[in-house]
Amino acid sequence: MVSVTILIPTFNEEQALPVTIESLRSLQPSPDEILVVDGGSDDGTRAMVKEAGFRCIESTRKGRGAQINVGVEHAASDLVCVLHADSQLPTDAVEVIRDTMADQRTALASFLPRLVGRNGTRWGSTFHNFIKTWYAPLITRPHLFVRGVRLLFGDHAMFFRRKEFIEIGGCDERLAVMEEAGMCIKFAEIGRIRIVRRWVITSDRRIAELGSLRANYTYLKVGLMWAVGVREGLRDHYPDIR
Repeated sequence: MVSVTILIPTFNEEQALPVTIESLRSLQPSPDEILVVDGGSDDGTRAMVKEAGFRCIESTRKGRGAQINVGVEHAASDLVCVLHADSQLPTDAVEVIRDTMADQRTALASFLPRLVGRNGTRWGSTFHNFIKTWYAPLITRPHLFVRGVRLLFGDHAMFFRRKEFIEIGGCDERLAVMEEAGMCIKFAEIGRIRIVRRWVITSDRRIAELGSLRANYTYLKVGLMWAVGVREGLRDHYPDIR
């Protein structure tokens, strides 16, 4: 059976991790490996991960793109799913990952993110996340859009073959945000990109903190900066919400 690693890049995530850890324990079947790559947390993140019994390594290369690269380098499985620390996979995620990637034409796939907070699902923002996979490439890379390329983002819980990730050169390590967009474009060169119609629940903490309008303006601004070639300093325009 094809092996699956759930890879979680973290930095100071002790507030979000308890719910994520509990959801990972409920996965049926269980993944072959849960690997956390920490970027130098100074809270209880690493202790919490180790207490849960998950494999934890500390990356000397900081930023989410670099941490994903480090994690894939160390992953023990054939397939890797990158999960945000504030997100919860469906209970049958491992089976879905295996079944989806059994199609050799698929290079990269993801779940469908649903933004959830104290007051339930933010359906407006959830819908926007969905249509963003269409209009983002239409605006930023129209030549790829006409080829059917859709851009996925980190809260989609993307998954792929470890070997192919390494072959395409992984994530751009200059990026602490938008690292997944460049990865999508690379994967589109070798196969199909799919969105599986199964929810991954992700925290609405950024929208709750910034407000819907400001949060979506931030997403748009950072996305457009990436589209015109900005790579250094994008994090400065993306407030760190924990």
